[in-house]
Amino acid sequence: MIYRFLFPLHERLPALNVFRYITFRAACAALTALVLSILLGPVLIRWLRSRQIGQTIREEGPKAHQAKAGTPTMGGVLINLAIALPTFLFADIESRYVWVALGATLLAMLIGLGDDWRKVSRGHNRGLTGRQKLLLQTLVGAGVGVASLLFFDRRPDPTGVSFPFLKNVHLELGIAYVVFAAVVVVGSSNAVNLTDGLDGLAIGATLIASTTLAILAYIAGHAKVASYLFVPSVPGSGELAVFCAAIVGASLGFLWFNCHPAEVFMGDTGSLALGAALGTVAVLIKQEVLLVFVGGLFVVEAVSVILQVGSFKLTGKRIFRMAPIHHHFELAGWAESKVITRFWIVAILFALFSLSTLKLR
Repeated sequence: MIYRFLFPLHERLPALNVFRYITFRAACAALTALVLSILLGPVLIRWLRSRQIGQTIREEGPKAHQAKAGTPTMGGVLINLAIALPTFLFADIESRYVWVALGATLLAMLIGLGDDWRKVSRGHNRGLTGRQKLLLQTLVGAGVGVASLLFFDRRPDPTGVSFPFLKNVHLELGIAYVVFAAVVVVGSSNAVNLTDGLDGLAIGATLIASTTLAILAYIAGHAKVASYLFVPSVPGSGELAVFCAAIVGASLGFLWFNCHPAEVFMGDTGSLALGAALGTVAVLIKQEVLLVFVGGLFVVEAVSVILQVGSFKLTGKRIFRMAPIHHHFELAGWAESKVITRFWIVAILFALFSLSTLKLR
């Protein structure tokens, strides 16, 4: 909104020409999101405490986590507000990419909000059923897939999939791309949700992944750079760098309150929305496969659950002490803060590897 309002005045005030640059507006979005989070965080935490909206802890988890029972939850509302407002202010509001990304994020937030509210109102750790959440998430993901075909028909290879390392390999999916996009969005949303089990773990990893996607979105929207690096060029998608930067700022601000020991949890309200946001951006900038590496930590967490469940059903034995895998290391004797820090390091390594693939094609 600010971009559309101020940039036309740059002929009278040359200093306003700076708003034409995505990098400048992305920095403004990140800073605004950070300030909003830090200013509104204490207000939200006090309100949640006054309403006794606290987290319930599952009994089968690590016993040390029982002390966290009652910690305010639904902090994802703060995260999403700190993402939406700066994006609206500094991104080009005429960009369909931005509206699709925001729409998917906020719809996923509503799914998580419903799940969290059920848990709080019923006083146990069971919210929406798995089928209910999956159905609603699939609708959001399919909506992203349909939008990517209907709204952006001018972009090259709208139904194609590219692969890291392989510049000449291209998979054409046709209408099946809608299903593929839904799988990416739903998988990303649930992977972030599974990672959200330790103070600051998921939000820190999201900060790292969204920073990487901001770089990739900027490249995708810059025709010359995209051509040089042999990555899909998606005209207009550079505005998603502003959206991703807002996620970075919101994540930093929320981490201020969510670091160990956490004063507030994001709940499914935050984790489902953040995962959907990452998946949606990957779909829109045509980096769906690379998202596996960008969010590598999330993938590891999700795969650990799949392996644990599969092994127990097939053999009656568990591979890990507990899944997701961060709980395995807790039960192995690692302090929670050590697990979090080391997992952040792993997330950074995945992010660096993802960016390195831009030159390895």
